Amino acid sequence: MPCGEDWLSHPLGIVQGFFAQNGVNPEWEKKVIEYFKEKLKENNAPKWVPSLNEVPLHYLKPNSFVKFRCMIQDMFDPEFYMGVYETVNQNTKARVLHFGKYRDVAECGSFLNLSFNAYVNANQARVSPSTSYTPSRHKRSYEDDEDMDLQPNKQKDQHAGARQAGSVGGLQWCGEPKRLETEASTGQQLNSLNLSSPFDLNFPLPGEKGPACLVKLICLQIEALLSLRRDASALLDPMECTDTAEEQRVHSPPASLVPRIHVILAQKLQHINPLLPACLNKEESKTFVSSFMSELSPVRAELLGFLTHALLGDSLAAEYLILHLISTVYSRRDVLPLGKFTVNLSGCPRNSTFTEHLYRIIQHLVPASFRLQMTIENMNHLKFIPHKDYTANRLVSGLLQLPNNTSLVIDETLLEQGQLDTPGVHNVTALSNLITWQKVDYDFSYHQMEFPCNINVFITSEGRSLLPADCQIHLQPQLIPPNMEEYMNSLLSAVLPSVLNKFRIYLTLLRFLDYSISDEITKAVEDDFVEMRKNDPQSITADDLHQLLVVARCLSLSAGQTTLSRERWLRAKQLESLRRTRLQQQKCVNGNEL
Repeated sequence: MPCGEDWLSHPLGIVQGFFAQNGVNPEWEKKVIEYFKEKLKENNAPKWVPSLNEVPLHYLKPNSFVKFRCMIQDMFDPEFYMGVYETVNQNTKARVLHFGKYRDVAECGSFLNLSFNAYVNANQARVSPSTSYTPSRHKRSYEDDEDMDLQPNKQKDQHAGARQAGSVGGLQWCGEPKRLETEASTGQQLNSLNLSSPFDLNFPLPGEKGPACLVKLICLQIEALLSLRRDASALLDPMECTDTAEEQRVHSPPASLVPRIHVILAQKLQHINPLLPACLNKEESKTFVSSFMSELSPVRAELLGFLTHALLGDSLAAEYLILHLISTVYSRRDVLPLGKFTVNLSGCPRNSTFTEHLYRIIQHLVPASFRLQMTIENMNHLKFIPHKDYTANRLVSGLLQLPNNTSLVIDETLLEQGQLDTPGVHNVTALSNLITWQKVDYDFSYHQMEFPCNINVFITSEGRSLLPADCQIHLQPQLIPPNMEEYMNSLLSAVLPSVLNKFRIYLTLLRFLDYSISDEITKAVEDDFVEMRKNDPQSITADDLHQLLVVARCLSLSAGQTTLSRERWLRAKQLESLRRTRLQQQKCVNGNEL
């Protein structure tokens, strides 16, 4: 087995070693994957691997081993690549086999020619399907001339010919990632939100800065025979390439701007909180989880106090904010998402920076968040729904294309009188569907396609929100700071970093705890519901019972309890009673519906 190469700096050397030992036998590919899996199991090995999310691209050596955390945003058409090809030295006539996997260009120096016949005999062409494809197209490579300038002229020409033959490439899917926390700056003008670089990186959120990558993954390998028994002019016929100029521009950004990553190992992340083990279900993570759970009670108490101060002394609103932040869609029954808990915090002061600073507090607690300023202008002009651009053959991103468990804070206090146009109405509908059904309907012009999601939506408003919400809690400030910014800054600076990290672990970890209700408690809840209906049939509906059960679930998990107890059920009923009483009192004061 290869051992002399530096697997971080020269991973292709490792791959070459396995290929040299096994030749065209496909077993070498499995051995490569196993080798890197074993390397990453060594103590702290993943920490040695440079991250594209953190290290600037110009500090990284080309063809080195890197890691990248991202959201898959679009999948381009499949492309062919040469799994194995042969070169012939023009001077010595020596023939050498090469592998094409994990490479963007064929390894072919100034005195080497590609041998196509040998490639046909090797029969190593692979192709994989993608979700954004037109099967009738003949896809070319998306390496543009700027990238090819890195190669000697002769090599560049040979490489281009091989590409036109439909035999090199390997694009299986590509994803452009999101940064973990994003926010359009306060007062940012709408036109600046829509500014894009000459090469549009197509980020979902305004103000994004990257990085973005094209990721190549061989996920379904299909043996294919390529008949190259045609003359060279047929192979290089420009009519074979049916890509539009716009498609070529979009799919072929310079590698200096959008690097290419060839995937050796991929893992779907359970969460994106770096303070927790990557997979909480593994045996080695149980010690971490049990240790943290043993100190859960004081962490919850401190977090409740912290959020009470952030909510201007309102401890009831702080309770509901905790329940909201640990809520998650844990299952779906037909089209109904179970576990979602959208909260509308009404009573927020208008023309105040309170909602902006409250978002900053939330932003410090969760790994992914975005604040949507719900103005007439934003609603009419921002793109919420991803849509297919058939000219460029790509999915144009929308604001609601978010990773799971993102905290989406919608600020309605900025909404003023005005007219929503057709796009604005569609955007409101999209938000309503996201909240109610936890889905986003992508627009493919001729049809819509539903994509399920799991987004925590928190709405701040002056009166009752225009959007549907599972729960409305009216803010009752116990203090009004003369300087809101100073107050919130001092609140954040007073919290020790170690305590803040405990809050972050708490809010992420509790989402993944298993939860159940015993038969005994289920019977008690049913009896309780019947009794409440008997005393006052209008006091509680089936929907109210469902919400009460969600509150009880989140309340139990917030205390580290994975089963519903009688005590937590009664506490959930008490919280709901206090919330409803407050709303009724406010309604009587204002004389209108909240």
